[in-house]
Amino acid sequence: MSTGRIDCDVHPAVPEISALFPFLSQRWVDYCVESGVEGFEPASYPPGMPLSARPETRRAGVPPGSDPAVVRAQVLDHGGAGRAVLNCLYAVQALHNPDWAAAMARAVNDWQAACWLSADPRFVASVVVSPQDPREAADEIARVAVDRRFVQVMLLASSQTPLGQRAHWPIFAAAEAAGLPVAIHPGVSGANPLSAVGWPSHYIEDYAGAALALQSQLISLVAEGVFRVHPGLRVVLLESGVTWLPSLMWRFDKNWKGLRREVPWVDRPPSRIIRDHVLLSVAPFDGPPDPPPGWVDRFLDQLGSTDMLVFASDYPHWHHGDVERALLRHLSAAEREQVLHGNAARLYRLESDEREAAP
Repeated sequence: MSTGRIDCDVHPAVPEISALFPFLSQRWVDYCVESGVEGFEPASYPPGMPLSARPETRRAGVPPGSDPAVVRAQVLDHGGAGRAVLNCLYAVQALHNPDWAAAMARAVNDWQAACWLSADPRFVASVVVSPQDPREAADEIARVAVDRRFVQVMLLASSQTPLGQRAHWPIFAAAEAAGLPVAIHPGVSGANPLSAVGWPSHYIEDYAGAALALQSQLISLVAEGVFRVHPGLRVVLLESGVTWLPSLMWRFDKNWKGLRREVPWVDRPPSRIIRDHVLLSVAPFDGPPDPPPGWVDRFLDQLGSTDMLVFASDYPHWHHGDVERALLRHLSAAEREQVLHGNAARLYRLESDEREAAP
């Protein structure tokens, strides 16, 4: 098994809803068929938009990323990755029926195990849960976490309520108990508008503002005391950019100094809590493609450490960015190894697997 770069954000696609039927009870198969449901492809990646899929990932008649053999070839065999973390964005979290949403999440997890994780040991996956019923989600985490091929829990950023609120804590407790980080990815799991000020008129408004939902969730997790109650929890912010974080931490620290009596459980500057518990993927990298001298060094100094960064390709999405030119080539050899491999290997407990696989 290769110990090369770990790609922390690869999106497998459900080819059609019937692919999940073997993993659903007959009740829910009948429910899907009788309701005329055609699928739960996320609207956040319109099929015809160029950014939704790189040209080489498109295949006639099937969604990009739906064939394990193609993904294995393009991400692992020829894409430079030694491992790939699968984050399935089939939008079952948007269902308002909590029983149906939970059943579909279980089916997605069992489908991932049977059709993807068994296809290649270099694939690992995130546990898909429905946040409508946090206790049911916690039970699903406990059920799936016995399979070590599942390495994190995935939540979506546009939730019905801020994720730090106590109603969600059973999810974080289950993740911490299982030793799994929680990833937060852009996506919709509630009926709220896509922006903080209402519904946008154009897709570009939603796409360009995706990081704002991640920022709101990060503030919520810290201010509500999630990391105080669950000190072993790690959170990964995916597909949200990274260069916004230093300015957010500065503002958060400044305001906390004046308002800390309101949240006495936040017993140290928020930036320290974030640096101890949070990582971010470097794709898309929201920085200049050819940064001026010293720009990357200043950003890393403000961020605090490359320990907070993990590599991601966001396959099959196409952001037209070059993280190699913008960031990686400006790092030292040790920093580059951390971002491409070491941080994720520790986070996802892959180091022991690699030692066992070594000749």
